[in-house]
Amino acid sequence: MRKSILFPSLATVVVLIVAGGIALFSTKAPAESFSDAQRAEIETIVKTYITEKNPGVLKDALVALQIKSQKEAEGLAKEKIKAEKDRIFNNPSSPISGNPNGEIKFVEFYDYRCGYCKHVEEIIEQVIKENKDVKFVYKNFPILGDLSHEAALAAMASVKQGKFEAFHDALMKKKGALTSKGIDDVAKTVGLDTIKLRADMKDPAIEKAIEEDIRLGQELGVQGTPFFIIEETSIPGAVDYDRLTKIIDAERSNLK
Repeated sequence: MRKSILFPSLATVVVLIVAGGIALFSTKAPAESFSDAQRAEIETIVKTYITEKNPGVLKDALVALQIKSQKEAEGLAKEKIKAEKDRIFNNPSSPISGNPNGEIKFVEFYDYRCGYCKHVEEIIEQVIKENKDVKFVYKNFPILGDLSHEAALAAMASVKQGKFEAFHDALMKKKGALTSKGIDDVAKTVGLDTIKLRADMKDPAIEKAIEEDIRLGQELGVQGTPFFIIEETSIPGAVDYDRLTKIIDAERSNLK
């Protein structure tokens, strides 16, 4: 009697749960109360439902679960950004371009040896040029080795000669592998005194600023470059012009 009463209800519960992508098992009866035969019949019900009657249900469930997880991650990212907004947008050691008083805050974590960062450089420049209310904030995230770190030191040191933006853009547009000589060569092309640059690179404050960027990125969940933040929206990976402008427009509407 117990079996005939339990199984129709259990089959329904299992089907609904699988379809909803929540879990495989949920019932008021504890799993320990089922016999081996009952467990085998439950497995058969689920297998038959998925493989024979509704083969697409598992895919739908996985898609629903992925969407749910993505939304949860986005929500968590927004909360982290809110909690660290001063470190993200207003750190005085972070170089900026665009409108220093712009309502839209746009941040990039980057590595000078990152091919994807180089790919989006011209897109970033275009977006900043076309959107006069954007404050763009630079964040170092040198994860591709010692030369990445050396380039970050050089770029931050170039601030002392008032050449950061030009040097940053030139480093991003440099073709081929980056070397120490290549860093100096790029520095010369934008008018930097390389002897002073190399001396300034030893300033402990510059190293501290880079370490703070790295630490902040790690706390925000940055796992690779480029990584963008526009107001409360985080965007991992390379992004095209249309998506960037749509996000900026949306954030601008949110501020009104």
